[in-house]
Amino acid sequence: MNTNIRKGLSDKEVSESRKKYGSNRLDIKKRNTFLKLIIESLNDPIIKILLIALGIKIIFLFKDSNVFETLGIAIAVFLASFISAISEYGSEKEFEKLSKSNSSIKVKVIRNYKKEIINIEDVVVGDIVILSSGDRIPADGKIIEGSIYIDESPLTGETDEKHKTVNDNVYMGCVISNKNAIMVVNNVGEKTYYGKIANQIQEKTIPSPLKIRLSKLASSISLFGYIGALLVFLSYMFNAVIVKYNYDFNIILNIKVLLPHLIYALTLSVAVVVMAVPEGLPMMITLVLSSNMKKLLKRNVLVRKLVGIESSGSLNVLLTDKTGTLTEGKLNMTSFITPDYINISNYSYLKELSHYDLIYQSLVYNNDSFITSDGIQGSNSTDRAILSFINNDDRSKYKIINKTDFSSKLKYSSITTNYENKTTFYKGASEVLLKKCTKYIDSNNKEHVLIDKEKLMENINKMTDSSKRLLCVAYEKGDSFNNLTLLGFIVLKDKIRKEAYEGISLIKSAGINTIMVTGDSKESATTVAKELNILSNNDIVLTSEEFNKLTDVQIMNIFSRLKVLCRSMPEDKYRLVKIAESLDLVVGMTGDGVNDAPALRKASVGFSMGSGTEIAKETSDIVILDDNIMSIATSILYGRTVFKSIRKFIIFQLSVNVCAVLLSIIGPFIGILSPITVIQVLWVNMVMDTFSGLAFSFEPALIEYMKEKPKKKNENIINSYMINQIILDGLYSMLICIWFLKSNVIKSLYRIDINNKYIMTAFFGMFIFIDIFNAFNARTHRINTFSNLSKNKLFIIIFMFITIVQVLLIYYGGELFRTSGLTIKEFIIMLLVSFSVIPFDILRKILMKKKRLDMSI
Repeated sequence: MNTNIRKGLSDKEVSESRKKYGSNRLDIKKRNTFLKLIIESLNDPIIKILLIALGIKIIFLFKDSNVFETLGIAIAVFLASFISAISEYGSEKEFEKLSKSNSSIKVKVIRNYKKEIINIEDVVVGDIVILSSGDRIPADGKIIEGSIYIDESPLTGETDEKHKTVNDNVYMGCVISNKNAIMVVNNVGEKTYYGKIANQIQEKTIPSPLKIRLSKLASSISLFGYIGALLVFLSYMFNAVIVKYNYDFNIILNIKVLLPHLIYALTLSVAVVVMAVPEGLPMMITLVLSSNMKKLLKRNVLVRKLVGIESSGSLNVLLTDKTGTLTEGKLNMTSFITPDYINISNYSYLKELSHYDLIYQSLVYNNDSFITSDGIQGSNSTDRAILSFINNDDRSKYKIINKTDFSSKLKYSSITTNYENKTTFYKGASEVLLKKCTKYIDSNNKEHVLIDKEKLMENINKMTDSSKRLLCVAYEKGDSFNNLTLLGFIVLKDKIRKEAYEGISLIKSAGINTIMVTGDSKESATTVAKELNILSNNDIVLTSEEFNKLTDVQIMNIFSRLKVLCRSMPEDKYRLVKIAESLDLVVGMTGDGVNDAPALRKASVGFSMGSGTEIAKETSDIVILDDNIMSIATSILYGRTVFKSIRKFIIFQLSVNVCAVLLSIIGPFIGILSPITVIQVLWVNMVMDTFSGLAFSFEPALIEYMKEKPKKKNENIINSYMINQIILDGLYSMLICIWFLKSNVIKSLYRIDINNKYIMTAFFGMFIFIDIFNAFNARTHRINTFSNLSKNKLFIIIFMFITIVQVLLIYYGGELFRTSGLTIKEFIIMLLVSFSVIPFDILRKILMKKKRLDMSI
């Protein structure tokens, strides 16, 4: 759309343009309501099982069901769903936040021959926009007058400012760092580059590894529960009907005789399903994620989506930016090299050169940045890095006669001063300026003829690694630009962060394939990758051009050896994430620019940088507040800790559940139906679910976890070690429960009572203490049951509290808890029997170790 630069659009043209091309608003797709999210959260596999059991108990068996247990299930389902919905609702709001922040920006335009200030959403195609330093570009367009330095890091994440002149394209979201220009708008709203990315991030993400694993766990547990329920049903009916009536099928088939037994058998079956399912697991997962989220925040890691913590611990691949993550993210002038190869890295030594006045004019006069009380401002990152090295912007000695700004076409900038009447100083690309140099001045201020320029550059390059950037500095008397004298070379570098060495080392030790994805050159990226030990001899480095010549299948074949992707485009990052996930890998992606948002959204875990753009932060799972790769390593460590804590809790709760289910199956045959009362069951469930869930949530993050190989995406949450412990500890607990209730030895050690109140009190206490001691067994795979226990003080406090309450219930529970005080002897016997689960588990671990079986949790 052609628009008169002085007139701008008329009101009629604005209206027509808006109808034809649309508005500059980023439309929000319909989001889920909070109620809908709660309903969706009920699709959790374990919650589904609980809902089925809850429904049966309420509808069919309310008369005979355990009211407290029913209420407990209902509360567990509600809390888990409610917390999950809150988390998801926050994510659903991310695009709305982006739109609101976008609409508050003001824009200067020319309309009807005059300047107007309008909201960014009112900008239309064809608008003439006035751009000044500090402004944010409101839409995609083209420069039609003037020139500006533009910070494109909101889009690209790269720190180098771009110089834009007439006919150059500019993009929505970028910020003007220096100078002024006028642009014409070509695209608005969703048709802008920014808008297309904003639409992409609204795509639904793939399920997290934890959700996939929990689905498998739910299937296994439900199968176990249903089989257990069937066996309980059959065992009760066989014992209570067939055996009791001496196989008299005439009586057995009598509906009046059969119906009460069927109802009671069904009640027991539902109870077994409930016992088999770890009701406390959804709540425990929320607790462990929340507690570790708070710990991570203290370590500069802000977790936006709780499940992102566990997912980070499951990473197989990390795609990391270079600039700002592995490096400091800003250019530094590290030294000045003279043509006779003197590398001056200290400014005080540079001042001692006799021709320093010439160098000063080249570095300071030919520089648009300036020093303020807030630091060095203006111009581009190169000029600011040079002025930071000099730390002086005094330009009062000489008068500036003429000036040529840097441009991508010229590849240099120049300034002419009244030094020795008229002298021009140049600063720019070596391949441009060196061609014009015929002489050079050495460090002793002696002038020489410059003969072998290729050898000079070869020697200079040997003095610097390829991650450094060289700028040539030269001057000439007059301004003819054909007889320059070389003064030397400015060495610029984005320094590697000190923490990057340890961070990359930790991530590599964790078996995670680290791929550096950067917009930098192949040489620069390769040097940094080698220095950080990301790249070794047989690994592969690809440019964006080489990458896009390969098919997805070809990239899959070399994926494990691909370590660096340089000169990368936004589409490359997104494609790389898709390929990694098609290989069934859990992929992490770091980013800070708008162009990183789709890949951050697509990745299993998106890590955005604290200094990055808002859209990058909003689409990520985790925000690294200090832009530090070590913080990503910390996230991985805590993610692995979370997964181990969940596994420990599952071992603990399923060991108890196996004991309870087996007791329910065998019980009817030996006259044991309900050894624990309704109120006692309520207390048992509180111990198993609420208190123990909280205790396991604070397990310490041990650095040894970073030495383990990453878990496969489809790996079952219950591994072979866990199955061994759950079955054997559960079976042993069941056997000692039966032995305690049926053994004549035990009966002889306790006071005799018509209602067996002392033995039943001891059994209640024993069952709770078996749970407590099994919790200690579950929290470590080491033979030393109390290993690293002091690092989880809350675990000690919680189980001390449970122990104290249990002792009080034994002596003061009375009729409510069906307890009668035990003698010291009776209490010690009960405690010793329950404590036997610890030496039993130690023996189990010793045998596993001798057989060299896998003992990892």
